Amino acid sequence: MNFELSEEQQMLVDSISKFLQNDYDFETRRKLAVSELGYSADNWKTFAELGWLSVPFAEENGGFGGTAIDVMLMMEAFGKALITEPFIPTVILGGRLVEVLGSAEQKASLLASVIQGELQMALAYDEPGARGNPACVATQAEQNGEGYSLSGQKVMVLNGHAADKILVTARTSGGLTEADGVSVFVVDAKAAGVTVTAFPSMEGGRAANIQLNGAKGELLGVAGAALPALETVLDEAVIALGSEAVGAMEVLYKTTVDYCKTRKQFGIPIGKFQVLQHRMVEMFMAHELTQSSMYMAGLRNLEGGDVAKKAASAFKVQVGKAGRYIGQQAVQLHGGMGMTDELNVGFYFKRLTAIDALLGNPDYHLNRYATVA
Repeated sequence: MNFELSEEQQMLVDSISKFLQNDYDFETRRKLAVSELGYSADNWKTFAELGWLSVPFAEENGGFGGTAIDVMLMMEAFGKALITEPFIPTVILGGRLVEVLGSAEQKASLLASVIQGELQMALAYDEPGARGNPACVATQAEQNGEGYSLSGQKVMVLNGHAADKILVTARTSGGLTEADGVSVFVVDAKAAGVTVTAFPSMEGGRAANIQLNGAKGELLGVAGAALPALETVLDEAVIALGSEAVGAMEVLYKTTVDYCKTRKQFGIPIGKFQVLQHRMVEMFMAHELTQSSMYMAGLRNLEGGDVAKKAASAFKVQVGKAGRYIGQQAVQLHGGMGMTDELNVGFYFKRLTAIDALLGNPDYHLNRYATVA
């Protein structure tokens, strides 16, 4: 697929690549992943100063006015360095949902802080047994005067450990899986009735389970009508997350090719063996196919509607399939070294494995693809 970048897009990608090359090597990333916060607060300030946090937001909201394609290009670059900074949870899942659903006052009070790097956000939508389905909501919201109190449990909340504000989905009406009745509320992470249980993920990221017991929430948008906007933002996040995976896949296959050119067996580089050449070509083709699927998902997202939903789900399935294959081949062709923490290969494979499960696994997206008109 011929995909030409605009001058602004090329400048954006170049600025990210330069930063990662100079300030985000593998050792730096590994130290950040095991730190208490899980990422660098100084890096986050740098992201804000360079304008990266403003990219997805409209100009009238203080943003750059970018699209899902601009975010796609950013995340592909970020994926090459396995950044741990919470761009997707705060900017996409949090900020974009505020932009799509929120009132003018809510946008003014929250988005400016996100763009300036002063506010961390998280989206709490998944629940036990929901399997990534945003319409499956058991958490209840009861109106008390002008406000709401929320009770329920949320799981695998990305950046939940560091979030200042949590966007929580809850039912104001309807049954467990009904589309109507799903609402979104802004909840202070430190408010009474909010219990955050943080945990590290296998690839060095952070997430949390959240228990709500009568926690106060501020309604975002119209009560009971949040699901369409929620699905739109989740699709944008799927494209962003999948694009991160595409960047990681590129590093893995190129690293493997370089290794096979230098690793010798029987006196010759193992890259000379035809059977291994075939496997490396298949890794390359898997990456190319996934990258083309990424471009398609980004372009379809601009069209909106069912075609955008199907493209996002198709891309997520392809990411899972290709990520598993490229990761497995990279580890195996590196031999025992591929299993060690001293080599970056295993970290990339772990991240690809985590991405496969986040924001809906392949089974969920295959079913969604089949059921969307």
